[in-house]
Amino acid sequence: MNGETRRVEEATPVAGHMAHPALDYYLIFPEAWDGDPSAQPSGIAVEEFMLADDHTATGLANAVWTAADGDWWSSAAFSRAIRADPRLRVRVVPVRRGDAETAYRRLGAGALPDEATLRTRFHDHAALPGSPPLRFAPPEVPEGFHEKRVYRILFADAPREDQVAHLRQVWGMTLADHVAGPQARVLGTARRRVAGDVFTWDLRRIGAGVASSIDLTACLGDPPGDAVGALLRELMTITRYQGLIPVTIERLS
Repeated sequence: MNGETRRVEEATPVAGHMAHPALDYYLIFPEAWDGDPSAQPSGIAVEEFMLADDHTATGLANAVWTAADGDWWSSAAFSRAIRADPRLRVRVVPVRRGDAETAYRRLGAGALPDEATLRTRFHDHAALPGSPPLRFAPPEVPEGFHEKRVYRILFADAPREDQVAHLRQVWGMTLADHVAGPQARVLGTARRRVAGDVFTWDLRRIGAGVASSIDLTACLGDPPGDAVGALLRELMTITRYQGLIPVTIERLS
């Protein structure tokens, strides 16, 4: 696409895995919310990462609907605040589209618009800082592969033990030694081969539980396939369904 930014929905599903909805959905609960997931939310938010040709995130678009406003609005500041303010973030819960449809209907708004229509509500985009990957030396490409890349999907907050356990089951992840210890950084590692490409990823805690990441190493065959973009989307979405809010996708090498 000659350097043009593209939407995340253009990634194709990894072989053997279902494609996920292109947009990300969240329920917004009122300030007095006590954490009960069955409580009535006050609105919904819809987001979409904008991607460069190498699958790194260049921007974040959003649209928000609340019962108090009764209409859609768009705010880059709101997307940034979800990720920066723990008090707000605890009230914004990642959900599947079906959950957003149910909440929207129960709030009296009718049928949730389709994804093409929702994109027409995206007006205020948050630019994400991006730069070419740092290369202090040529990457060591394993024999039999054409290229090696390392990506990081960054999330606000770190996963709880139950979330790690679920991801372990979904990905067949091998847990690291002393994973429950507060000093543990790499929590687990998983691996997958797709056609001529081999992927390995680490679930990582960053700092003292302030953030987390999935660090994906992609060894790509010749010619590189489409699996890397689809897998990045899959990993981000499955982790988001566990309650972690994605911040960006960056490339480390």
